Amino acid sequence: MNIRVLGCSGAEFPGHYPPAFLLDGKILFDAGTLNNVLDEKHQLKVKDIFITHAHMDHIREIPFLADNLIIGGRKQKVNIFSIPPVIRDIKNNLLNSKLWPDMTVLPDAHHAVVSLNTLRPGQSRRIGGYNITPYKVSHSVPAVGYLVEDRKGRRFFYTGDTGPTESTWEEVGPKQIHCLIIEVSFPNRMEAMAMTTGHLTPSLLQEELSKMLVAPGRIYITHLKPQFYKTIKKELQELNFGNLSLLTEGQILRV
Repeated sequence: MNIRVLGCSGAEFPGHYPPAFLLDGKILFDAGTLNNVLDEKHQLKVKDIFITHAHMDHIREIPFLADNLIIGGRKQKVNIFSIPPVIRDIKNNLLNSKLWPDMTVLPDAHHAVVSLNTLRPGQSRRIGGYNITPYKVSHSVPAVGYLVEDRKGRRFFYTGDTGPTESTWEEVGPKQIHCLIIEVSFPNRMEAMAMTTGHLTPSLLQEELSKMLVAPGRIYITHLKPQFYKTIKKELQELNFGNLSLLTEGQILRV
């Protein structure tokens, strides 16, 4: 499994882009960054997009990708997957013919460029040789993380945005996660803000990792607020996890 980090920041500044993780060049997890990083050739390879939740920094590139496909005269569609509340929000609040044209019926109802597909938490979908399973996480809106397993039993888990949770790790259970991509948005001094908005701090991360039945092989941190990057980095280093590192845009992870 090769995962390309298109974006991994919790806010947008020069050199910092919203979350998006591209698996083997074809399967995208969250769509905060895409068209401003990939050229047209590589955009056309993206067939399936799994969305963790409907906040703008995780879905904003969907309409622009669809627009590029239509304008380019491409006879292909992009499949969007998530739990029902997320799919409803994308349809009602983004592709609603007000904020953006309804790409689920364009260029026509029989050849729509966007297909919206619902998943149930715990229900696996097999795509491109992978089993992809959503698990509920604790955020300010309905949200899931995704467990991805290949034919050899290698796994990564991407939390998306999450605060402290019990059920997620209980449901993942004793599965070995070889690569954990987990968020830390705020420094420790802002724990109240993190708890209110459904995010983690370094201290809260430590508590989450202690809840896992099996320790992950590698831990990659995403969604840092760039304004607090140095402080969060220092606090994470003080945890002394030898298998933990901060993600950077453009990085390639090999699971």
